[in-house]
Amino acid sequence: MRITFPHIGNAYIAIKAMLDPLGVDYVVPPKCNKRTLSLATKYSPEGVCIPFKLNLGNMIEAVELGADHILNVTGHGTCRMGYYFKVQEQILRDMGYDVTMMLTGLSEHKLKGFLNLLRSVSNNAPWSKIISSFAFGISKMTALDDMEILANNMRAFEIHKGTITPIYRKSLQAIDDASDYRALKEAVKEYGQEMSEVEVIPDYKPLKILVVGEIYVVLDPFANMDVEMELGKLGVVTKRSLYLSRWVKKGLFFNPLGIDQWRDVHKAAMPYLKRDIGGDGWETVGEKVISTGHYDGMVHLAPFTCMPEGTAQCIMPSTKEDLPVLAIYCDEQTSKAGMITRLEAFTDMITMKKAGCLSQ
Repeated sequence: MRITFPHIGNAYIAIKAMLDPLGVDYVVPPKCNKRTLSLATKYSPEGVCIPFKLNLGNMIEAVELGADHILNVTGHGTCRMGYYFKVQEQILRDMGYDVTMMLTGLSEHKLKGFLNLLRSVSNNAPWSKIISSFAFGISKMTALDDMEILANNMRAFEIHKGTITPIYRKSLQAIDDASDYRALKEAVKEYGQEMSEVEVIPDYKPLKILVVGEIYVVLDPFANMDVEMELGKLGVVTKRSLYLSRWVKKGLFFNPLGIDQWRDVHKAAMPYLKRDIGGDGWETVGEKVISTGHYDGMVHLAPFTCMPEGTAQCIMPSTKEDLPVLAIYCDEQTSKAGMITRLEAFTDMITMKKAGCLSQ
C-alpha cells in the first residue's frame, strides 16, 4: 500500500509529520502547477469548481508516481466537496488506474475517525504513537500559519520588495525538515527573527485588507494566484481569519464539543443570512459585517461555480456596512495579469476614498 493525498495550501508538511513517525509509505504529489491544472481540466467535468479539478490533478500525478491509495475527505453538508471523492474515484478508474479511496468524514466521527484512519494506514501502530504523531503534525500546522501571518504582515513594509517572500519559503522548508519539537521551535524563532530584521519603510501606514472566501482558494497560493503576496507588493497588509490550523481544530475539536468558534461572525451575518449555506459562505457574509471599521477593504475569493460563495457574493451589496469588496472568482480561465490589474485598481480606489477624493 502506497498512499497519497491531494494538496490544500501547505497542509502536506503537516500530513508528512503525522505519517513519517508511523513508517507509512506515501507519495507527496508535485505542488500544483500548470501540468496539474492541464490534467485537471482535461479529465474533470467542465462546470465543476477549481478545488475539485486541482485535487484530481494531484491524484493523477501521485498515481503516476506509484500511489495506489488516496486519503480523502467526505461529508453530507450543503457544499459539494463532501461528494467529490466518488466522482474522482470513477474518473481515475475510467483512466485505467486501480486506486482505493481512504475516507474520513467531515460531518461525523471527526477526531476519532481521523485517528482511526491514521491507524489503518500505519498497520495498527500503538495508539500512543498515533496520538504523538498527530499532535506533532498539528504543531507544524500552527507553525506554518504563524510564519504566513508574519510574512503577510511584513511584506507591505519592506523597502526592497521581494525580501520577505524568500525568507518565508525558507521557513517552510525548515519547518518541513524539523524532526522534533525543539527543531520546530528553533525554525520558527530563526526565520521569525530574520523577517523582523528586514529593512522597513519608517512611519509607513499601509492599507489593511481582509481576505475571505472558500477555504481551498483562500489557502492555496496556486489557486488564488498568490493574491496575498501581490497585495503585499502593492504595500497592503492582508489579514484573514481562515487558516488551516484553525479550520482543522474547528472540525476535529471544537465542533464535536458544540463550541462555535465563529459565533460572533454568524451572529453578525444573521440580518442578511440566517443559516449555514455550506462551505464558508455564512462566514464570508458575517466577516464583512463584523470587520467594518477595522479594515479598508475586503477581497472575496471564490471558486467559479461555488454555490455558497456565489450566494454570499450576491448578499454583499445589500449590507449597510460601507466596506469596499473585490470579488475574485478562481478557475482555469482566470488570468493572473488581469487579477493584478484589478488589485491595483481596487487599492487605488480605496486610497482615494480614504483621502476623500471619492463620493461616499
